[in-house]
Amino acid sequence: MTKISVNEVTKKYADHTALDRMCIEIPERCIYGLLGPNGAGKTTLIRILNQITAPDSGEVLINGEKLSQKHIAHIGYLPEERGLYKKMKVGEQAIYLAELKGIKKAEAQKRLKMWFEKFEIGDWWDKKVEELSKGMQQKIQFVTTIIHEPDILIFDEPFSGFDPINANLLKEAILELRDKGATILLSTHNMASVEELCDSITLINNGRSILQGRVGDIKRQHDTHQREIIIRCDDTLRVMNIADTYNNIKVEPTDQPDETKLTLFSTSPNDLLNQLLQVGQLVSFREMLPSMNDIFIQEVQSQNQAS
Repeated sequence: MTKISVNEVTKKYADHTALDRMCIEIPERCIYGLLGPNGAGKTTLIRILNQITAPDSGEVLINGEKLSQKHIAHIGYLPEERGLYKKMKVGEQAIYLAELKGIKKAEAQKRLKMWFEKFEIGDWWDKKVEELSKGMQQKIQFVTTIIHEPDILIFDEPFSGFDPINANLLKEAILELRDKGATILLSTHNMASVEELCDSITLINNGRSILQGRVGDIKRQHDTHQREIIIRCDDTLRVMNIADTYNNIKVEPTDQPDETKLTLFSTSPNDLLNQLLQVGQLVSFREMLPSMNDIFIQEVQSQNQAS
């Protein structure tokens, strides 16, 4: 079922078209990546979804209903630019922000304590925000974004400034929120996080959607048919002689003295594997699908050259 529909949305600022007839269908209970270079139109779309601004034409639907004031309570938004009151104590501020979202104090304390414990920040409850590191402050703001348990969450560069351990903690929380029913819109330049988290994506450039779909499907659509084989054999020369009978194969040594890596370019691996297995042991075989980072660069450059 579709959770968010963006239908032919256009937004202009003076002579600049930030969004040009944008169309996106975001399913419920998914993590949806909103990708694009700086200035592509991502922030404008996020501002429209949060009703900070309105489209010049087109419409946004939530659960089939036109976006309106009543939907604000169902959306949690974590902007790229963070903002907490630095002189307030962490716990007091978190409760205050939760109460602004309609949660009674006792329930707010219960939910906050749970999330503070999960994020390992319980000891900071009575500290002032200015005493916290940037990463700690980001954890606090993430918690206050989700505390009212909205069914739509919009995260703009949520991993900025996090070390790998805390970034992983945040990723686990985002996956948990999706599994509990939230629809999550994730805007990020971190393509590794896109591959780890996103079910589907839209790539925006110059105000237009230039690529949409499920991450796995997109990677297969851009498959260059490269395959990698690592074979273990005491006689490397025998492996090289077999490879020489095929076209478009690159042969390289590995860190292991008895292993050889073969990279196939548009070459069927079946016959090659049969021959290699007669002289050695298969260590690994994998499809070398392009990364989302490579696809991002290829699609944006291609569209820029065409326009």
